[in-house]
Amino acid sequence: MKTLLSERELSEGVDRLSRAIADRWDSRPMTIVGVLTGCIVFLADLIRRLDVPLRVYLVQASSYRNGTTRGELTIDVDLGPEVQGRDVLLIDDIFDTGHTLVRVLAELKKYRPASIHSAVLLYKEGRQEVDFEPEFIAFRIPNRFVVGYGLDYRDEYRNLPYLAVLEPEDLNPRAGAGDGADG
Repeated sequence: MKTLLSERELSEGVDRLSRAIADRWDSRPMTIVGVLTGCIVFLADLIRRLDVPLRVYLVQASSYRNGTTRGELTIDVDLGPEVQGRDVLLIDDIFDTGHTLVRVLAELKKYRPASIHSAVLLYKEGRQEVDFEPEFIAFRIPNRFVVGYGLDYRDEYRNLPYLAVLEPEDLNPRAGAGDGADG
């Protein structure tokens, strides 16, 4: 495993991102919707830096079931009354192919929020399969499978305080399933 972003670099990136969001939001109340499970560390760090009234909700969206291969995307969203008429910020860990974020945004729009915006910790260069880019991006990274800071490989490595690239020898056939470093 090789470190891609240190704990300090991640903290500085979340600081920059929170300032950009706060500047755009202008102290209006917001509803933050985080995509489980990879966003939990990023979401916790981000909301502690935002000095605006906010609500936090979580949705389950996953397409990586067996490590690094993308499967069918499943979404569990039931936030109708909580987002209707509110300004919403959708948070995800990584924008990879883009299918997860685009599909979750479409689901949330069905509940008629006043506005909806998107933010990601990581934007993986060269992987996008959709014509969309998140409004707020903390880091642009190369097309490598990454773990740590909430992102996993087969439900492992989420607890690393830094972001690491898994090398081929790190990928093994151990049993387990995770949402993967997807987006």
